Amino acid sequence: MKYILLDSGDKKKLEQVGSFRLIRPALNAFWKPSLPAHEWQKAHGVYERNSSGSGKWTWQNGGVPESWITEWGGFKLTVKPTNFGHLGFFAEQYDNWEWIKKTIASFANTPKTLNLFAYSGIGSMAMAEAGAEVCHLDASKGMIDWGRQNMTLNPQVPDHIRWIADDVLKFIAREVRRGSKYNGIALDPPSFGRGPQGQVWKMEDQISELLESCKELIDASRPFFIVLSCHSPGFSPLVLGRILSDVFGTDGLAESGEMTVPENDGKLLPAGIFARYSKK
Repeated sequence: MKYILLDSGDKKKLEQVGSFRLIRPALNAFWKPSLPAHEWQKAHGVYERNSSGSGKWTWQNGGVPESWITEWGGFKLTVKPTNFGHLGFFAEQYDNWEWIKKTIASFANTPKTLNLFAYSGIGSMAMAEAGAEVCHLDASKGMIDWGRQNMTLNPQVPDHIRWIADDVLKFIAREVRRGSKYNGIALDPPSFGRGPQGQVWKMEDQISELLESCKELIDASRPFFIVLSCHSPGFSPLVLGRILSDVFGTDGLAESGEMTVPENDGKLLPAGIFARYSKK
């Protein structure tokens, strides 16, 4: 069964995730829910955040298994509810995946692409399916394993993905020293994070340094693209767009906006921001 955003409101969202129904926070859903209360009461799990920033799941109506399969964005995905309230994919990224696939399909030659903070691999699979040779990078070995598991569910995706668990800035520095070049880079940095050896990442302090390093990896002699997305407070679509233009120039196509998830009735739930840059 596919993923469906059934409803949102009262700072929550009601999701049909394959065979199971879940309620998770949606802190910008200030409106009232469209569906009646009894539809929300059918949920198998409710995730609530606490004042410390973490949270917990409460299971009901039989609960859920440790993992199961759903479909979204043209891919089959392994779902595993985490202690952070995540499921293993970010539904709001679907439009970025489609944009990346169309952009790669327009390239005359096989591009090399890099997916940073790549999570469970859906963006990397989108790149590979469109014809790219992909380097998938995430600091968590567990996420690398999750991505490989997702690959086994999608035989239509060519096995053109190199899976690497490493700190993003250290990996990029090594790639620059090696003289490696890429024709596309996607990155979805967290607000805060730690690498495998405890390296600290803070979006507001290091995003400019990161993008300047990414610029050194771009093969500017050929068409290329950059996709930057985030969920960090203090950033906006305009901010992301200006950052990309400042680093990569103003002569490429730059667009920015809100990432959204369509609800069952066609309404949109905003869920983060993006900026995209491509140069032909």
